[in-house]
Amino acid sequence: MFGQQVLVLNQNIKRESGRKVQTGNINAAKTIADAIRTCLGPRAMMKMLLDPMGGIVMTNDGNAILREIQVQHPAAKSMIEISRTQDEEVGDGTTSVIILAGEFLSVAEEFLEQQIHPTVVTGAYHRALDDMLEVLKEISTPVDTSDRSMMLKIVHSAINTKMLSRWTELACGIALDAVRIVELEDNGRKEIDIKKYAKVEKVPGGTIEDSRVLRGVMVNKDITHPSMRRLIKDPRIVLLDCSLEYKKGESQTDIEISKEEDFARILHMEEEYIQQICEDIIRIKPDLVFTEKGISDLAQHYLMKANITAIRRIRKTDNNRIARACGARIASRTDELREDYVGTGAGLFEVKKIGDEYFTFITECKDPKACTILLRGPCKEILAEVERNLQDGMQVCRNVLLDPHLLPGGGAVEMAVSKRLMERSRALTGVEQWPYRAVAQALEVIPRTLIQNCGASTIRVLTSLRVQPLFMTSLLSHITHVPIGAWSVSL
Repeated sequence: MFGQQVLVLNQNIKRESGRKVQTGNINAAKTIADAIRTCLGPRAMMKMLLDPMGGIVMTNDGNAILREIQVQHPAAKSMIEISRTQDEEVGDGTTSVIILAGEFLSVAEEFLEQQIHPTVVTGAYHRALDDMLEVLKEISTPVDTSDRSMMLKIVHSAINTKMLSRWTELACGIALDAVRIVELEDNGRKEIDIKKYAKVEKVPGGTIEDSRVLRGVMVNKDITHPSMRRLIKDPRIVLLDCSLEYKKGESQTDIEISKEEDFARILHMEEEYIQQICEDIIRIKPDLVFTEKGISDLAQHYLMKANITAIRRIRKTDNNRIARACGARIASRTDELREDYVGTGAGLFEVKKIGDEYFTFITECKDPKACTILLRGPCKEILAEVERNLQDGMQVCRNVLLDPHLLPGGGAVEMAVSKRLMERSRALTGVEQWPYRAVAQALEVIPRTLIQNCGASTIRVLTSLRVQPLFMTSLLSHITHVPIGAWSVSL
């Protein structure tokens, strides 16, 4: 019994530890960062990717690129997860966060080679993080969110590095208007849910200049009966979460019919049920009915006779947006419909044909709190990239409205924080000061990458930035405006 090997893990499992694993993790993170390094800044290059289904993705968005990359290394997967989290929580900065994470790990490799314990390194990193947040609060500038021109400039800074930079004025206006529409204040708490209530509808055809924000909802549906109205002003809208068809049993049911009268009675019961639910709807005199389920031919007949337009099988998310836009309440049963369930906030209902498809528009809402962004463009690939750019712009606008403070971009903040950390590192003693100082040096990766992507001299520009007394404005002195609307570093 003594000396017998005890197997805890599966024999097929490979376990690695020590310096080799640490180096492998750092190299994997650096590889991911290097893959999207050229996507940063106004001179970022577009990438053309082929997804597993054979589709083409053209983008310079870091998160969109990393989503299409298939990796096996756990550290590389963690880096991709960082980008995804940044995109969900902030909406922009996905490329910057990956580059910074890769650089922080890269500078830590030197300390591991010097036999400094990883706990000491991470402790210094946490201390540097606390100091960075403190410095950022000190140098931030309050923003007047009621100033439209200022808000447009802020959104412009987020879109200017994207493909939409050619249509900056249009894109900034769309992003700002969409966020303003869905902004909701309740008991002093501000809520801006772009994901739920600012829907983007991409319709190939036309030009990007044809894109616009609709103060209401647009769904890819047509009316159920050709005789129903396609244009209604000031419609009374009813929203349903139930079927306007005869109820089917929840389990398989067999009925034995012995007489012809029994079969006729069953058909009559079905017709009576359909007639009853239609009468429940007609009783409150709506002009328009939306349901998430189906509508039988008999129900269409009754509704059409009552001059009611019906649209079926809309998504639950679209139903919720319509409810918010027109002030209606969604009913789960027709017998519970009352006057306060009817939405009267919409000014116009119409059905239009765009290309080969029919779309339903509910617009001119009084206080919509939900909107639809209609995007037009030459092809699906360009529309997908335009949507990603607009999402970044809307997220930036939302962040400013929720926390109205502004920091300059273009690497100016990173240089300012780097200088402050270098000054504070002189007061530290012991081994911790070296990883702390390395964090300050690693922050320079953002301006360095911007300079490299612009084709300028990295050494010359970075050296001149370091000697500037005011790092908050120093990078602006090296930036010149070029005619095409982009920014570049002066050589």
